[in-house]
Amino acid sequence: MRRIGLAVVLILSVVLGPPAAKAQQNDKPRRIGWLALNSPPSPSFLQGLLEVGWIDGQNLRIESRVAGGDRARLPDLATELLRLRVEIIVAGDSAAIDPARQVTKTLPIVMTVSGDPVMQGFVASLGRPGGNVTGLANLSPETSGKRLELLKEVLPRLKRVAVLGEPDVPSWRTMVTATATVGVQLQALKVGNREEFEGAFKLAARERAEGLIVLASPLTNLYMRTLVGLAARTRLPAIYALRRYAEVGGLIAYGASIPDLYRRAATYVDKILKGAKPGDLPIEQPTKFEMVVNMKTAKTLGLTIPQSVLLRADQIIE
Repeated sequence: MRRIGLAVVLILSVVLGPPAAKAQQNDKPRRIGWLALNSPPSPSFLQGLLEVGWIDGQNLRIESRVAGGDRARLPDLATELLRLRVEIIVAGDSAAIDPARQVTKTLPIVMTVSGDPVMQGFVASLGRPGGNVTGLANLSPETSGKRLELLKEVLPRLKRVAVLGEPDVPSWRTMVTATATVGVQLQALKVGNREEFEGAFKLAARERAEGLIVLASPLTNLYMRTLVGLAARTRLPAIYALRRYAEVGGLIAYGASIPDLYRRAATYVDKILKGAKPGDLPIEQPTKFEMVVNMKTAKTLGLTIPQSVLLRADQIIE
């Protein structure tokens, strides 16, 4: 009986040993990289990971590399993530996408926010990206026209609008198209660095701009408080793409919900970690939009916001 018992133990050890070892190996956290110009992994992204079963510090490890606003550092930080053997690089903002692509053509790259990834050469098409890049595109042509319409609704006599942003922002094209239906003239204020902001606002004043649209980009988002302050100083009613502008004093913000895009980016990470190829995952576009109106700023500018606008607002800052 003792020999039989020993034989059973040995058989069970052989049968159960390999799966147990495999389970222990699977318990090792997966490793992904977060690359961004300005911000560490957002709470919305972490929440999205949690919803699909990934917890940073448990079954997942996020290596975060943030450039502190210095674009020149991004390629080196991306290379550093490669040396850490991450399985995916998550581009935490649009500025991080191309630097990540510069250092790897094989490692999966997930975009949390991008402009027009096809026009910018990041992917072959929205439906079949190909290559190693996929994720979210903040590509909603109608939002650019919508901002122009909102500004016209607040300022019925609006004829000339200054549009401030970086030269390569995809929204420029859709803004030009929108003017045909709204009936206003656009004045381009293309800026490439912080030092050009003051001159841009002086030019808008000289050209008698009656309103301002600020296009979202890594540069403008980094200096949102500066831009909001310049708009207040020049008493120029302005509309922005991100709600954070309105929260720091901007008049109106309208655009895609960035937290929602971050949350949805986590599903791409989940699929790729489970074996999907980035080139086979279609690029998704915004499905949730939000409008914020800052009534304090409106009163300072002496504006009466129409009830039709207030009724559509997701948030009104008193």
